[in-house]
Amino acid sequence: MPSSSAHLPLFLSLLLSSFGTILSSSSESDLLLTFKASVEDPALVLSDWSPNFTNYCNWTGITCSKTTSLVTSIDLNNRNLSGYISPSICQLPELSTLNLASNNFNQAITLQLTECSRLVILNLSNNLLWGTLPEQIGLLSSLVTLDLSRNHIEGQIPLSLGSLVRLKVLNFGSNFFSGIIHSNVLKNLSELVLLDLSRNPSLISQLPQEIGRVSKLRWLLMQRSGLYGTIPESLLDLHELEILDLSQNNLTGIIPLGLGLGFLKLASVDFSQNMLSGSFPIDVCYGKVLLELSLHENSFTGSIPKIIEKCSSLERLQVQDNKFSGEFPSGLWSMPQLKLLRAENNLFTGEIPDEVGVPSQLEQVQIDNNNFTGGIARGLGSIRTMYKFSASLNRFSGNLPDNIFDSPVLSIVNMSHNSLTGPIPEPRNCRKLVSLSLAGNSLSGGIPPSLGHLPVLTYLDISNNKITGEIPPELQNLKLALFNVSFNQLSGSVPASLVSGLPASFLQGNPDLCGPGLLNPCTVRPERQNSKNNGLIWTVIVISIIVGLMLIASGLLAVYRLSQSRPGSGKWKSVFFYPLKITEDELLMALVERNSIGEGAFGKVYAIPASDGEFIAVKRLLNSGNLSFRTVKAEIKTLAKARHRNVTKLLGFCYSRGTILLIFEYQQKGSLGDALRKPGFSMDWRFRLKVAVGSAQGLLYLHNDYVSQILHLDMKSNNILLGDDFEPKITDFGLARVIGEAAYKSSVASELGGYCYFPPEYGCIKKPTEQMDVYSFGVVLLELITGRPAEQPESRESLDVVKLVRRKVNMTNGALEVLDPKISSSAQQDMLEVLDLALRCTSVLPEKRPTIIEVVRSLQSLQPIALPPILTGDGELPCVE
Repeated sequence: MPSSSAHLPLFLSLLLSSFGTILSSSSESDLLLTFKASVEDPALVLSDWSPNFTNYCNWTGITCSKTTSLVTSIDLNNRNLSGYISPSICQLPELSTLNLASNNFNQAITLQLTECSRLVILNLSNNLLWGTLPEQIGLLSSLVTLDLSRNHIEGQIPLSLGSLVRLKVLNFGSNFFSGIIHSNVLKNLSELVLLDLSRNPSLISQLPQEIGRVSKLRWLLMQRSGLYGTIPESLLDLHELEILDLSQNNLTGIIPLGLGLGFLKLASVDFSQNMLSGSFPIDVCYGKVLLELSLHENSFTGSIPKIIEKCSSLERLQVQDNKFSGEFPSGLWSMPQLKLLRAENNLFTGEIPDEVGVPSQLEQVQIDNNNFTGGIARGLGSIRTMYKFSASLNRFSGNLPDNIFDSPVLSIVNMSHNSLTGPIPEPRNCRKLVSLSLAGNSLSGGIPPSLGHLPVLTYLDISNNKITGEIPPELQNLKLALFNVSFNQLSGSVPASLVSGLPASFLQGNPDLCGPGLLNPCTVRPERQNSKNNGLIWTVIVISIIVGLMLIASGLLAVYRLSQSRPGSGKWKSVFFYPLKITEDELLMALVERNSIGEGAFGKVYAIPASDGEFIAVKRLLNSGNLSFRTVKAEIKTLAKARHRNVTKLLGFCYSRGTILLIFEYQQKGSLGDALRKPGFSMDWRFRLKVAVGSAQGLLYLHNDYVSQILHLDMKSNNILLGDDFEPKITDFGLARVIGEAAYKSSVASELGGYCYFPPEYGCIKKPTEQMDVYSFGVVLLELITGRPAEQPESRESLDVVKLVRRKVNMTNGALEVLDPKISSSAQQDMLEVLDLALRCTSVLPEKRPTIIEVVRSLQSLQPIALPPILTGDGELPCVE
């Protein structure tokens, strides 16, 4: 039997190995905790990064090797993190992936980060990184993916990038790189599949001939990258290319012959917004997989050859703003996959063939300012996917087809300045129609009253025609930002509410029109006036009786509910998520009128003092849906888990059969709505932008970052509370989940008459969407820009802020007129950018609105970059002897 001493070396080896693993584990967790300590984490996504959770491989965003248990990946994409990226993570010996994209890190790319020598993937995109990219980036020789896009990095593209021979993805898009693109950067990158240098307008470079040596390239994106000169012939050597975008540069000359012959896999080509000339690239369809071709805003001449009809897979064709001429290929109108056709501002001739629309998936057609003739083909009305048809400034003639408005998604129609005749067809199915322009034709007949039943119609221009009859009163149902009926043959009275805030010129040229502000005042016959007065008296009497009965019924109902939920009845159940310095009985007894600080559609809000002198806010909701305690508790617990610096903390709730009390943290400065309604409201632009950014960040957290997505559905200035230094906190989110969908809709129904925070589609769709919150937030942005509340019911001016702004921006210098004059002119450019964002947010069509993350990024880009103290002069400079 062998002695025990024979096993001693094996035992020591195992012991040392185990000890080494323990030391390594301890070291790795310490390095990760050092990284965490340098990061600001308002949403507490790194809460499990703690010594209490000993297995760091299970921490959020961490992946470890199955064999060594060492960290191989840190993936914290889109976690609302900020602060400083500690170089401690470069000491993790097997770290191969670092993904911190879509956060708020605001720093230069330090030399220490280039010490992460084993990195295969480095993704720091969509942050606030600044400064230059160090030459030492070339030391990361294992990199396969390098993505620094959508930051503020500037300076030259380092030559050392050419040594990263394993690179497959190089994305520097949307930065501030300058100088030229050196050929040495490209010539050794033979493995590169994606090259994105787009949106770097200060590069000012020619496209190097060496681009042809990157033979595996599939995506070449260089739009808005300061390119000039001719397109090199070597581009034709990129036989794997699928996406080619050289748009919005200063390229000159012609497109090299053989574009289509070499690029058999090419799916998208974009040469738009350059200074290119020559003829249409006749061989571009050779590969038969082309989906998109954009040549617009150049100086191309000649005709478009019929060979374009062989591009059977083509979905988007844009040739607008060139010098093309000749007959437009008729086969384009019936290409089976074509969705977008833009050919405006050329010299095309021809007619729209009768067979258009069979088959067709056309969604958008713009052929304005050409020489098209003939009639508007009836087949256009049968295209159920068409949402925009614009054919102004042509020579179309004849009557409009009676089905021209039949597409259920039709949104924009512009056939102005042609030679069209006959009546305006009745709109039947186009309930999404936003804009209708038929100005400058010879149309006759009356204005169809059914236009007043189109819920989102905002722009109506039928000026300079031969329209007769009265203006239909049904049009008063619309929130028209533009209503131009000038130079027709209209008669009768003009509804004052319809034209309030619009220029008088939109009514001129109709001598038989009468009404306030017009040369011809309306007169009423005495007997008719007396009859009208008698009818008005009876109407007032009937309404008074009905209102009185409703008040009595409401009072009785309120008394009943109070009796059911009064303190001391023993029917209350309470849940506190945080320790409160107030008892349940004290809280219930404090629900008295003197503590009331406001009232909305859902109930009153009270500010109640606790024993420590601090206040809490209590919102009283009527539980008209009679939801069970268990259901309410589950929903409120979900809301209470929301943790964000821009979201009000839900402290607890009390429940009875008829009432729910929500307990929130209290903000002494009140709400943004309160501030806007104060006489002489004044807040400088820096604080307004801070309120906008913080509110958007809170909404983004609820939509995207919270584990259970929450739609606010009641976003308004009254629900944005102002904390210290004007840090905003959004409140009253997710109430539909607490009181039930039916009760929620019932509560807000009374406000829909003029409630401009609600998007046009509210009540027309079954399921609420993120776009509804974006619309409401856009209204808040308009309030911040104009300095006025969304609605002013006590004012003579009946326009809400959305209608007011839309009407003014259609006038000369109107955009400047809507800006709050109390703000310094130095902020004017930023305010105009936010105005543009607000108008996009309040687009009538939900699909045209930006996402909330796009809103946040747009607003954040206007905030000044916080530079280190040494660059701002606020810190001490090192002593130099």
